[in-house]
Amino acid sequence: MVIFVNWKDLLENRNRLFWLAHTVGWFGFAFVHYLGSLQLDLRDIFVIIIFLNAYAGWLLTAPLRYIYRKAWNLPPIKIALVVILTSYFTGVLWQIVKNINYWEIYKHGYQPEFWYMYTQSTLGSFYIILSWSGLYFGSKYYQMLEIEKQNVLKANAVAHQAQLKMLRYQLNPHFLFNTLNAISTLILIEENKIANTMVTKLSEFLRYSLDKDPMKKVTLESEIQALQLYLSIEKVRFEDRLDLNFKVSDNCQHALVPSMILQPLAENAIKHAIAVQEQGGSITIVVNRFADDLLIEVADNGPGADIIEGNLHRESGVGLVNTRERLQALYNGKFSLVVAHNQPSGVKVNLRLPFQVS
Repeated sequence: MVIFVNWKDLLENRNRLFWLAHTVGWFGFAFVHYLGSLQLDLRDIFVIIIFLNAYAGWLLTAPLRYIYRKAWNLPPIKIALVVILTSYFTGVLWQIVKNINYWEIYKHGYQPEFWYMYTQSTLGSFYIILSWSGLYFGSKYYQMLEIEKQNVLKANAVAHQAQLKMLRYQLNPHFLFNTLNAISTLILIEENKIANTMVTKLSEFLRYSLDKDPMKKVTLESEIQALQLYLSIEKVRFEDRLDLNFKVSDNCQHALVPSMILQPLAENAIKHAIAVQEQGGSITIVVNRFADDLLIEVADNGPGADIIEGNLHRESGVGLVNTRERLQALYNGKFSLVVAHNQPSGVKVNLRLPFQVS
């Protein structure tokens, strides 16, 4: 019969872990003293005394755990006092037992002339019990630190997820307002077929934005499809004033990117490049791979803007700020987001991400 030990459950169960460490420790004590006895000219019966002494130590120190639990929340000075007194008292009892074992078994029932001789060599036993107490408090403090560490890590993970979700769900209300306004206008002029198409595309886009987990990445192909869905809605608004160009390398289709990472960049271009020009303009999305990096460029041919320290001076929303914070949270600095002037006019945003595939 094979017995499988679930070490993870054992280590997480503090009660089981104590008894395991307690037993192994005293067994180790007995084994060390046994090895020491081999160097001396002692009879074989001395082995019985060694293990009886270890067993007595195991029994006498077990209650200390419950005493120290009661004293755990006391001031440090009182804890030290409790440990010293308890260890000394336990050491005296243990030494008495050891002396009795030695005299009764090895000395054939020898009895000392004075009763206080039962407590001789107590100091050595006191040091051993004090060491046991120190190990108990040390391991307990270590466990507390590990629990605190795990709690901090869990709290950071929860905060990290909340931050990513908050950033991902910051859809610009202007987009939703403009889209609904465009649908309302189409209904008023009885363009019901176009209005229905726009409602369908809007619902598909919102479903995509809500269904995708912000903690997970999606394929670039899926992200481009969502971006095309978003831009097709805007295309209804701007008609021929919006020209779209996609240049995506075939070897990048299955690369992983954060979901909804391109939509804020495209929305930024529409707001500041397309909507402000009577003749409209164009948006170009270019994706390539260079070595172990995925390179994405979103460019427009609008009137341009002032760029100060890599940020658009014109921006009053959360588009680029949102994108940069999400990338920092997901890639921990292993990315770049560069804003530059497009030629001959406009603005371009370049992303460099680690090339990853599922």
